[in-house]
Amino acid sequence: MNKSKNILSIIIPVYNEEGTLKKIIYKVKKVSLKDLNKEIIKKEIIIVDDCSKDSSRDILKNFKNKDGFKVVLHDMNLGKGSAIRTGLNHSTGNIILIQDADLEYDPNDYHELIKPILKKECQVVYGSRYLSEKGHLKEHNHLTFEIHKIGNQFLSLLTSLLYFHWLSDMETCYKVFTRNALEKIRPLKAKRFDFEPEITAKFLKKGFKIKEVPISYYSRDFDEGKKITWKDGLKAVYYLIKYRITN
Repeated sequence: MNKSKNILSIIIPVYNEEGTLKKIIYKVKKVSLKDLNKEIIKKEIIIVDDCSKDSSRDILKNFKNKDGFKVVLHDMNLGKGSAIRTGLNHSTGNIILIQDADLEYDPNDYHELIKPILKKECQVVYGSRYLSEKGHLKEHNHLTFEIHKIGNQFLSLLTSLLYFHWLSDMETCYKVFTRNALEKIRPLKAKRFDFEPEITAKFLKKGFKIKEVPISYYSRDFDEGKKITWKDGLKAVYYLIKYRITN
């Protein structure tokens, strides 16, 4: 039997995620994917530690030389965007997926995320937290969740108005795209949370249709490790406008 031509590169940026890191890695590893011909899709798991100060690096030692894993360590903290760009530089798959190192996003959604690309409906897919009834809202962080939701919806609306393409969840972690689409928008410059508006703006400016699919979502609060703040939201507004008029 011929091997599948499809390889999924899963990029996991890490910064101080000792509480969830091992769990998310095993969840990602456990997912089995097949293409339209029912052949196994090989997973390439690329983990980039952005100079964590907790025990994340010690955890990653257990995966560094394992088959199917690439572990890259930053010598200094450069930001999430820089970690993702490092992961992209080490990726070889024809399909690429971004996975956060927490447990907010469920790898079991990979099947639906890659399906539109396998069916050649599009080259870019975003997993939307707001198109699904599967999102889980914890009682104790209800206010935090609602504040983030309003901010995310505003950024999605601004994106839709600036780039003439409706999106319900621009800030989603789950961004999946082909290598061909990636090469069309390089170089990427983002260092921190500006990765989300930059890559979205550049995909849309290049004429790529972004298809959204519903995903599961399990919110966490700042005391559980959430890092993005309202300041990052303001920066996202700046970068959305910036990339509308410049590359």
